[in-house]
Amino acid sequence: MNRVHGFPFVFALSLLAASFVTAAAQHKKEDAQPKSAAAAPRVWLSIESGGELWGKIVIELNEEKAPTTVKNFLRYVDEGFYDGLIFHRVMPNFMVQGGGFTPEFEEKSKGRHEPIQNEAKNGLKNARGTIAMARTGNPHSATCQFFINVVDNASLDDPGTGRWGYCVFGKVVEGMDVVDRIRRVPTRRNSKIGGQPAPLETVVIKKAARVNAEAGEKGDDKKSQKKEDAGGGKSG
Repeated sequence: MNRVHGFPFVFALSLLAASFVTAAAQHKKEDAQPKSAAAAPRVWLSIESGGELWGKIVIELNEEKAPTTVKNFLRYVDEGFYDGLIFHRVMPNFMVQGGGFTPEFEEKSKGRHEPIQNEAKNGLKNARGTIAMARTGNPHSATCQFFINVVDNASLDDPGTGRWGYCVFGKVVEGMDVVDRIRRVPTRRNSKIGGQPAPLETVVIKKAARVNAEAGEKGDDKKSQKKEDAGGGKSG
């Protein structure tokens, strides 16, 4: 009799033990799964020219390959340094450069930080759509100015010798059509930037911000829309 009544109890204990073993195995399996990497930071640049909003350029930054450069770039973005500056140098078969001059072609010095170490030996290539730091002949002179490659520019890559290339630290993931629109603008040589080709009509970085700064992005969009509605599609 005892054995008859004890069988369900023993069977229940067996099921309970089996469930614990299954749960433990599941947790072990989950722990063995690789942790997903944090999403790469992204920045958007809102572009305007002639009172017309051209759209946004979205850039994904490569913190793994260029940590110092990305940190430097994000610092300028977060501080609002780029807001209102222009793409001052445009070469349609090379690159478009910006982030250092006002619409009056005056170099912005207020808020500019110390130069950073060149990270061009990170293996990233100056391919079409990538963003890299502009600099002087001194390889470690980059501060705030950047350029977007509009063609593959292998000549700018680090040669792997004693010489230095130009540090790529991200790529355009949205808005390459806006970049191509910039590259096609009419230009003329401007003595204020050393005789380099500059747009006849200024191309302005109206605002730069992180993509995940949703409140700021939405606020900027609303202001832009209000201007368009009031000005028949043109901002004043």
